[in-house]
Amino acid sequence: MKTGYVYIMSSQSQVLYIGVTSDIERRVWEHKNKVNEDCFTAKYNVSFLVWYDSFPDMTQAIDYEKKIKKWARHKKITLIEKTNPKWLDLSEGWYRMPPNIT
Repeated sequence: MKTGYVYIMSSQSQVLYIGVTSDIERRVWEHKNKVNEDCFTAKYNVSFLVWYDSFPDMTQAIDYEKKIKKWARHKKITLIEKTNPKWLDLSEGWYRMPPNIT
């Protein structure tokens, strides 16, 4: 089974995006580099990884993603600030080269 990741990206003005992936480094790189110019994260310049968690398999990750997408904004902010009170970009320093994009 593949490990699943649920993550929250933010813009400077704290527009939030919640996603799920099996390859967190690749997916965050795609958001930061606006690989899909028409997507929400590109349109609203959402490029900071402010929270993520891993799950033993994708099914659990997808279930959790669906759950937190239904939460009120203040509850999502509380989740972020529990582990990242300064809203730092948690992916800072991840990339010397682009991840393997296939």
